Amino acid sequence: MNVLTGVKAPFELTQYAIAIKQQGIDFAIRHYSHQSGRSLSLAEARALTDAGIQIGALWDAGEARPGYFNRAQGCADGAAAYLMAQSVIAQPSGSAIYFAVNLLPGADEIEGPITRYFEGVNQAFRAALPEERQYQVGIYGSSACCAAIVEGGLATVSWLASGGAQDYGAYSLLQLYPASLRVDDGQRISVEMACNSVDRPAGLFRVL
Repeated sequence: MNVLTGVKAPFELTQYAIAIKQQGIDFAIRHYSHQSGRSLSLAEARALTDAGIQIGALWDAGEARPGYFNRAQGCADGAAAYLMAQSVIAQPSGSAIYFAVNLLPGADEIEGPITRYFEGVNQAFRAALPEERQYQVGIYGSSACCAAIVEGGLATVSWLASGGAQDYGAYSLLQLYPASLRVDDGQRISVEMACNSVDRPAGLFRVL
């Protein structure tokens, strides 16, 4: 497996797909959320696929407080993310949906509310019927958080939010640094760069 170069963007990339592909971008991480302007659309997914860019899906509610995480919230977020992947995007079976932990939790928070949150996400995914698409659960967060959730069997892929690769090498994606990419008409877009692991699939996908 080759090292791929990716971007994470909280905004639509449809009109920029060809331009960023020409700058060596292999995949784009886009959001599933309750905010329509922030979420990946089918038209955007097709534009990225047509440009030769793979897609990664990230459920990101934008919350960065321990009180957000509990089993009920995990069930709700898991069900909402699954519905978007299944019904809106037709995301293929076997690919992943990452769930963000946008904070640096301590051991007690990881073992308590964050673990219960991912138990809820898994419960929601297991509710899918056998004939429906099946997705991997992924985690986006700190090295300690990724390690605990993956080793606990609550996620199969992990994305390190920043650094930490020396501490936890079993990641699928690695967050890198902010960047500004030139697009059409001299505009620039601000994104965050990422790369994959050559050892582990990251659950990226294309659409039809």
